[in-house]
Amino acid sequence: MMKGLWDRETVALMLLAAYMPLALFWLWFGGAEALSRLGFALLVLAVWHLVFMIARAQPPSFAALITALAVAMLAPQDLGAIRMLLGISFGVVMGELVFGGWGRNVVNPATVALSFLGFGFPGFAWPGFDDPVVWAAIPAALIGVATGVMPAAVLGGALVVGAGAVMLGVPLDAVLPAAGIVLVLLVVDPVTSASTTLGRWINGGLYAGLVVMFATGWTDAAPVQLAIAAALLTSLATPLLDEIAVTLWIAQRRRRHGRN
Repeated sequence: MMKGLWDRETVALMLLAAYMPLALFWLWFGGAEALSRLGFALLVLAVWHLVFMIARAQPPSFAALITALAVAMLAPQDLGAIRMLLGISFGVVMGELVFGGWGRNVVNPATVALSFLGFGFPGFAWPGFDDPVVWAAIPAALIGVATGVMPAAVLGGALVVGAGAVMLGVPLDAVLPAAGIVLVLLVVDPVTSASTTLGRWINGGLYAGLVVMFATGWTDAAPVQLAIAAALLTSLATPLLDEIAVTLWIAQRRRRHGRN
């Protein structure tokens, strides 16, 4: 990461500020249970960051607060301390810390942790969200886009595909609230989303397309569950999306200017 004002911790703090409306509304409506889930996630993440700081001189990051918020909000309910510990540990270690910390990771650690919990413990219910919490995702996204820490093209691609599906009559009413929160918390991560402009549009469109496909073909899946699955598959495909965008750009330049 470059030195100066715009280092990785500045970006992490600005992301955290953008998520404040969402976090505050969720804590308000979730009460003591939500606060305890967030506190436990923060404790586990702090321990692992301390371990890697001692073992590899790897500095901790404020991005751990964002990961804790995403896991606490989206993880299945009533998992218990041991299962949550396993899921968070797997997500932060295998999804972030082994790559050198936030800013170098390939997949969002919260996405990895939530996918691990969902596939590993399928019998537990996924959370739902009160309407004010869902609406709070909108100012979070607007703040993130306005400050430049959330890629607007990813949001735009998702909105275009999602709006198109709604206009075609696809029944998405039950899925849209959870899909919107997952989009803001996981998919628009500036580190793991696409880097090219075209890749970002495809990134958001792919996520929305997967949500639509799962919503119409995956029976008995909770909205949060299918949104997280869509986020995971989209994240894994992101490097390919950037490769496609770069290849198309090179081909366009060759047509205009010749091979040299």
